[in-house]
Amino acid sequence: MALTSAFTSFNLPVKNVGQSKAFFTGLGFELNPQFPENENSVAIVIGDNLQVMLINQAFFNTLTEKESVDTSKYAQMTIALAFESREKVDEIVNTAVSLGGKLHAEPEDHGFMYHWGFVDLDGHLWAINYMNMNAAQG
Repeated sequence: MALTSAFTSFNLPVKNVGQSKAFFTGLGFELNPQFPENENSVAIVIGDNLQVMLINQAFFNTLTEKESVDTSKYAQMTIALAFESREKVDEIVNTAVSLGGKLHAEPEDHGFMYHWGFVDLDGHLWAINYMNMNAAQG
């Protein structure tokens, strides 16, 4: 049997936990009540058994001996999420921009997949997708 995780959480360093919390809840995500928020972090549910921990940069630096990435210069990863429709993709990206995020490229339509993205307040890249499984199978 393949190795699978029962729950996934990834940590993203942020400059201001409160501002990042407002950004992601403004997009429609909810807080994870199982992880109490404090001045150093807040847990945002982004999918079934999936969350992102937004962690104050200074505290994040205590969790690793490595330097964190300067997101104004480098991309460490792209966080890709899929949603139920093209319209939802557009809504999420447009809302992200209205909340202070930036566009990441132009929308792309590959027939079976529609893709657009944004850069959050701290420079992290988010790819927002719609997968048309009927078109993908055809």
